[in-house]
Amino acid sequence: MGTKLLSIDTATEACSAALWVDGTVFAQQAHLANRHAEQLLPMIEEVLARGDITLSQLDAVAWGRGPGAFTGLRIGAAIAQGVAFGCDIPVISVSSLQALAQRHKVPQVLVAIDARMGQVYWACYQRDGDHMTIIGHERLTSPQDIVAPQKDRWLAVGSGWDRYKAEMQAALSGVTVHHIADCYPHAKQIAEIAALVYSRGGSVPAEQAQPCYLRNRVVGAQPRMPEIGDLNKRVT
Repeated sequence: MGTKLLSIDTATEACSAALWVDGTVFAQQAHLANRHAEQLLPMIEEVLARGDITLSQLDAVAWGRGPGAFTGLRIGAAIAQGVAFGCDIPVISVSSLQALAQRHKVPQVLVAIDARMGQVYWACYQRDGDHMTIIGHERLTSPQDIVAPQKDRWLAVGSGWDRYKAEMQAALSGVTVHHIADCYPHAKQIAEIAALVYSRGGSVPAEQAQPCYLRNRVVGAQPRMPEIGDLNKRVT
């Protein structure tokens, strides 16, 4: 059997898990509003069961490393590391912005995720074959400071656009933007990106699965983490 990857994303209000088995994907997503820690492990169990795969058969685990919600990223990192350490497999960290861009089969996507505090995480992507590649780098700015590298037509997606559409559209004077609301990163696209990374030898040891916050000061209490051992007992 071909490459087998488990992927998860907890960077936003949406929570998802997916299993990649040599190009076939089994996936689940739900909007859980601060319930990621309690619901993600059952979602992982479900996709593994649908693919008839156990943790011990996985080649790697991929996750959405952010940028995104601090608590969600901590949960994602903990689960990715727990599965990787428990199964002695590597991890693949995928940008949550890239995963969101990957969902759309268009030439150019301008992704923005609400960063709270009147700011957005954003980046521009262009299609290169089956995958999206970043133009420039990921940024954290106010909505009024967003820019596009070309005055072409862009697809605009992400919770940042849902909240600050008027401000960002005004900042992009002369740029044609088509906004699709209620779009979130998904573990399915993380799996697609991770499969390519894995085929090129881009996986890393579990301890290197670190969140990308973009914002230097991370505040807030540590979230309650799921018990990874329970998952190992149930699906190995």
